Amino acid sequence: MSTFQAPKGTYDLIPPDSAKYLAVREAIAAPLRNSGYGYIETPGFENVELFARGVGESTDIVTKEMYAFETKGGDRLALRPEGTASVLRAALEANLHKAGNLPVKLWYSGSYYRYERPQKGRYRHFSQVGAEAIGAEDPALDAELIILADQAYRSLGLRNFRILLNSLGDKECRPVYREALQTFLRSLDLDEDTLRRAEINPLRVLDDKRESVQKQLGDAPLLRDYLCDACKAYHEEVRELITAAGVRFEDDPKLVRGLDYYTRTTFEFVHDGLGSQSAVGGGGRYDGLSEMIGGPALPSVGWALGVDRTVLALEAEGVELELPAATSVFAVPLGEEARRVLFAKVTELRKLGVAADFSYGAKGLKGAMKNANRSGARYTVVAGERDLAEGVVQLKDMESGEQTAIGVNEIVAELESRLG
Repeated sequence: MSTFQAPKGTYDLIPPDSAKYLAVREAIAAPLRNSGYGYIETPGFENVELFARGVGESTDIVTKEMYAFETKGGDRLALRPEGTASVLRAALEANLHKAGNLPVKLWYSGSYYRYERPQKGRYRHFSQVGAEAIGAEDPALDAELIILADQAYRSLGLRNFRILLNSLGDKECRPVYREALQTFLRSLDLDEDTLRRAEINPLRVLDDKRESVQKQLGDAPLLRDYLCDACKAYHEEVRELITAAGVRFEDDPKLVRGLDYYTRTTFEFVHDGLGSQSAVGGGGRYDGLSEMIGGPALPSVGWALGVDRTVLALEAEGVELELPAATSVFAVPLGEEARRVLFAKVTELRKLGVAADFSYGAKGLKGAMKNANRSGARYTVVAGERDLAEGVVQLKDMESGEQTAIGVNEIVAELESRLG
């Protein structure tokens, strides 16, 4: 037993389960790569102020959940709690918005960190795949991202998820709603911290998950009743485009999500089979974030989908992913000459793209065949001194049990043919 264990609220991805996570990441990324999104990777930590300005100083993420620290040089850094601010910072720093091809379409995959109470579906270290379209204000772009996420989930076999959709207005109409909401919240029986939050960003109170708060919000004014004509028209076009694509969604006038930078379109993907941690992903439009972090006006939209939550959703629906075999061919040499010959054949198979493995450690036939069985290989190649003297190896079909002698120089072509 090791002296050390993974930190509380974290997890290790270990074969064979790790293959599911890789498959989920690939499935989410595939429609993005087919839609003009290029891959971006950012550091695991950033300047604290990037998240304080972008995510919002009143959010739980910044005030309670962010892992912040000071370097020996005096810099204040934080492990990234989300991806959007980092991606936008990187795009601005590289001047991608000046290349003349807007929107800049980027996708990313990585680990994120929040100091939260660990529970199933909520970890202190978690994995997301995200997408951002930077520099264009177009309802079709919002619709595109929602459709691509829906496509990714359905390609995995998920069916019992729901898409919640709302509009948060813009700088023209939201201030009027903000004032009306603050007036309503001041009349409620709320604790001092919640009232303080209401003065900074009252929409955050609507996102409060505590029952004592939610039961008082039944008569809260709804943002949809305060939207200006431009925001109404924008939101209606997003709805029409999604509907025309055959994507089902639910209007949720109370959906605000937990980040301060959202404007207009906001959406969330939820799965009712996950209990209290039902959100598997979400996103929205963030037209003012670039200015918040010191850049030019760049209206943008994006989302992040949780890999961990998606795996849990698949398990809740009983969906078994069709994963490629980790090993298709397993070589079992008996003797030094056989080791040399079969190792060369395994290397040749690998170069051709065939998943092949080898019995290491000079095991006897019985032990080596046990390893072959555990590997899940479809075929096992066995060779001893007598086989090589006759110029053959033994090819065993692990499903049927049939064993055939094949010429040493023909075995690679034979396996390639059989495996397609």
